[in-house]
Amino acid sequence: MASDGARKQFWKRSHAKVPGSIQHVYGAQHPPFDPLVHGTLLKSMPKVPTTPMKAKRVSTFQEFESNTSDAWDAGEDDDELLAMAAESLNTEVVMETAHRVLRDHSQRQGQHPPPEAPAHEAELPAAPGSDLRLVKSVSESHAACPAEGAGGAASLQRSQSLPHSASATLPGAADPGTASSCALSEREASRLDRFQQLLAGPHTDLEELRKLSWSGIPKQVRPITWKLLSGYLPANADRRPATLQRKQQEYFAFIEHYYDSRNDEAHQDTYRQIHIDIPRMSPEALILQPKVTEIFERILFIWAIRHPASGYVQGINDLVTPFFVVFICGYLDTEDVESVDMCSVPTEVLRNIEADTYWCVSKLLDGIQDNYTFAQPGIQMKVKMLEELVSRIDEQVHQHLDQHEVRYLQFAFRWMNNLLMREVPLRCTIRLWDTYQSEPEGFSHFHLYVCAAFLMRWRKEILEERDFQELLLFLQNLPTAHWDDQDVSLLLAEAYRLKFAFADAPNHYKK
Repeated sequence: MASDGARKQFWKRSHAKVPGSIQHVYGAQHPPFDPLVHGTLLKSMPKVPTTPMKAKRVSTFQEFESNTSDAWDAGEDDDELLAMAAESLNTEVVMETAHRVLRDHSQRQGQHPPPEAPAHEAELPAAPGSDLRLVKSVSESHAACPAEGAGGAASLQRSQSLPHSASATLPGAADPGTASSCALSEREASRLDRFQQLLAGPHTDLEELRKLSWSGIPKQVRPITWKLLSGYLPANADRRPATLQRKQQEYFAFIEHYYDSRNDEAHQDTYRQIHIDIPRMSPEALILQPKVTEIFERILFIWAIRHPASGYVQGINDLVTPFFVVFICGYLDTEDVESVDMCSVPTEVLRNIEADTYWCVSKLLDGIQDNYTFAQPGIQMKVKMLEELVSRIDEQVHQHLDQHEVRYLQFAFRWMNNLLMREVPLRCTIRLWDTYQSEPEGFSHFHLYVCAAFLMRWRKEILEERDFQELLLFLQNLPTAHWDDQDVSLLLAEAYRLKFAFADAPNHYKK
């Protein structure tokens, strides 16, 4: 176990200010460059006169945290605007305008307005040559959006308890109908446009696609993006139609050759277990449709036959659902998958979606197959790694679980076996997989840090439980039913922080 002095030195180094010689890396996988934090623009901006709050010194992690989302898409259209604003806007004018916007917003809600800005801030004139267009557009866009109801007020209250960068910029941070929904729509439209431009080229830059996808993929381009990131489709656009046709034909050749053997003595146990497990999956309204059940049975049986080293293991069945749902929703242009009637989908479309799902699931499982071989050594190892990682991150939580004789295998085995699919809603799983497919070894290595962040998310509740049974029941039934993209984005940001802090430490697993 590393000494206290060594740990202090490590954290001192990891929180040290980034030297000017370090070249910034763009993209969400590596936090994007923000000229207002990293560059000389911050230094050149005039300081705000005396205020009740003292500005905090920016640290390395704060720089990372403020850039994990894509509110300012560096290297994109906003760079020029940011530079112009930093050079020409008067800080006092910005502060006064912000106070006025908040004051107007509170009055519309019938709430008490925030404290008035100090007179010396509000009355100072704009600096000569100040460009007030940006300030005016902020105020006008706020007024143009509809006022929030009670739900919006609750959302605002929740956002105030989060870090500024997370509450203000993470995708999905505002509910539809809130004052920030207009800006959110514009940002999402801009992201969609960048995806479409990247995908429309003759050769897709997969590295750029991964960086862009880390913060979430618009649903309109998610099917094609997942196929590219999983390695199912080639980056060369001209080769994709032939690849799709060949792989789909190959899959149905497997069906013709192997599927009739499902009732043979050698395979009937495998098929029976698959048949039993599928109705237990989610979403039930979709899975229980006969056509969907048949598709899942074929996909899982063919995979098991073609991978005899592992065969079918409970848990693999859950991994089919996200791919199938994303592909079927892409065809139907809907998000309410549970209301979809598969009888209305053309047979040829369902055949293509089935084949695409099979190959994408196969690509995923290729990277984590040791999770499903005999005795599932991959999962056993990952649970042990999680235990040792948590002991490094938060010894109090680790000791609390140990004192109450709660073993990590009792709750974390399912987290590894099902990739957290049983712990969060399907919509959150899909968002989580956007990032997993963007990260190197996302479903194996990065998933470990996501699980650690997920456990730490419930730190307060865990420490309040003083009974083995209640503690275990809580960990096996975590209250995530109402989670949305914002919750997942915060989870991923924390997981990235843990990876950033621990992945390169040679002894971070050792006691």
